[in-house]
Amino acid sequence: MKARIGYSVWIAGVVQFFAIHWIVESAWARPYSWARNNISDLGNAHCAMQQEPEPRYICSPEHGLMNLSFIALGTLLVVGAALTGPMWRRGATAAIARFLLAGAGLGFALAGLAPADVHENQHALGALLIMGTGNIGLLLAGVGLSIRVPGPLRWATSLLGITAVMALGLFFSHHYLGLGMGGMERVAAFPLLVWTLAVGAHGLFHQKPVGTTRPVS
Repeated sequence: MKARIGYSVWIAGVVQFFAIHWIVESAWARPYSWARNNISDLGNAHCAMQQEPEPRYICSPEHGLMNLSFIALGTLLVVGAALTGPMWRRGATAAIARFLLAGAGLGFALAGLAPADVHENQHALGALLIMGTGNIGLLLAGVGLSIRVPGPLRWATSLLGITAVMALGLFFSHHYLGLGMGGMERVAAFPLLVWTLAVGAHGLFHQKPVGTTRPVS
C-alpha cells in the first residue's frame, strides 16, 4: 500500500508541474520561450531585464503559482523516494540512488522557496541539487532498480541518466547545440521527471504487489 502511495504521488507531482508550467507561461505578455528562457524564469518575483546567463526580459505574473508547484513537486518527489521501496534492489547502490533522488526533491522545494531574483544563491543550490545530485541518482537508479522492473525500463533509466548528465555539462559550459539556453536546461532537468512519471505509472498500474503468487489450480 505504501508503495502505491509513492507511485501515485510521483505521478501527481510531475503532472501538476507540467500543467502549472503551461498555465504560468501562458500568462506572460511577452511569449515565454522554452529555448530562450530558464525554467526558473517562471518563478521570478519581479519584472526585469536579466543578463545572465543569456539576456532576456522576464515578467511572470503567476510566479507565485509556479513557486508553489516547485515546492509541491519537490515534496512529492521526496515522499515517493521514501515509499517506493519494492521497486529497488537491496544494497548500497539503490540506497544512494534513492537518497540522491530525494535530494533533487529538496532542490525543487528550495527553488520554489527561493526565487532566483530574490535569493540567488539559495536558488542556485536548489538547481544544483536538481540537476547534479538528481541526475547522478537517476544514473545509479538504472543499476539500483529491482529485477521486478522490466529490463527496457531499467535500460531507459540508465540512458536518461547519461543524457541528463551530459546535458548538464553542456549547459554549464554554455554549449547549447542549437537548443538554446532553456532547451539545454530542459534536456538536463526533464529526464528525471520523465523517468519519475514512467516508473510511477508502471508501479501503479503494472507491478504486482510483493508476495503476489498465482493461485494453484
